[in-house]
Amino acid sequence: MINSNETTESQVTEFILMGITNLPELQGPLFIVFFLNYMVTALGNLGIIILTTVDSHLQTPMYFFLRHLAFVDLGYSTAIGPKMLVSFIEEKNVISYNGCAIQLVFIGIFITTEIFILSAMAYDRYVAICKPLLYMVIMSGRVCWILVAISYLYSIMVCLVITTKIFVSSFCKSNVLQYFYCDCMFLLSVICSDTSEAGLIIMTFSAINLVSSLLIILVSYILILMTILRMNSSEGRHKAFSTCGSHLTVVILFYGTLLFMYLQPQSSHSFDTDKMASVFYTLVIPMLNPLIYSLRNKEVKYALKRLFK
Repeated sequence: MINSNETTESQVTEFILMGITNLPELQGPLFIVFFLNYMVTALGNLGIIILTTVDSHLQTPMYFFLRHLAFVDLGYSTAIGPKMLVSFIEEKNVISYNGCAIQLVFIGIFITTEIFILSAMAYDRYVAICKPLLYMVIMSGRVCWILVAISYLYSIMVCLVITTKIFVSSFCKSNVLQYFYCDCMFLLSVICSDTSEAGLIIMTFSAINLVSSLLIILVSYILILMTILRMNSSEGRHKAFSTCGSHLTVVILFYGTLLFMYLQPQSSHSFDTDKMASVFYTLVIPMLNPLIYSLRNKEVKYALKRLFK
């Protein structure tokens, strides 16, 4: 067990990440599990990126957004996974001061972007089902790029503001983070200056991101459901549902985990439960997303067959 090191502002040049567990008997098995997890995540998301880029049948707005979803999934799993694997093979998992800031920025950018790409995908499904005749007009290439660009630029702005606010503070309580990556809430806990303003900024942006994106998704799916219920053909209803199935599964997994973490009462919060929930949405969901889209989607299956032929 590594003891917390009391520090002063001038001494903080690195942080010690405690990782998932400090039980020696679990280090080996967990290294294998998360190594395989990262390999499947990397191969799956790279596969989706390559497939939706080279296959002429997948040059539609839906697969444009899927390509960017795969990119951000690969991004934040790479920002966390390899560094976390080090904690299973080294007794002291150290990350430099600048490295911690960079990791915080990239994780924040990719996760925030994912939230808004999932919203854009919900809007895309709404236009495809509720306004099919105008679909290619409304969801033009220019509109798709604008939606994705806004998601990236907004995420970069938010994460730079939060990271700057945290790293201009004085770290003098400890340089040990009881976590497996540089998380803003755990960094706030080792700052000795007043953190109320930084905490308020983080909570405000988190609430805005979660509520606004969830609202877009809920409104889109309510309008989709109303349109589907008005359809006379059972075949048409089934086809409409099937085009939303993969996206809806991903949304339920991602937002379900985030809402579980943020909406449960403070009294029932458990450090280990929160850590497992974080592992699920930062490492497990990026692995599941390409599997969900490839196993539930006939067009992706056919594209895979064409690629291998």
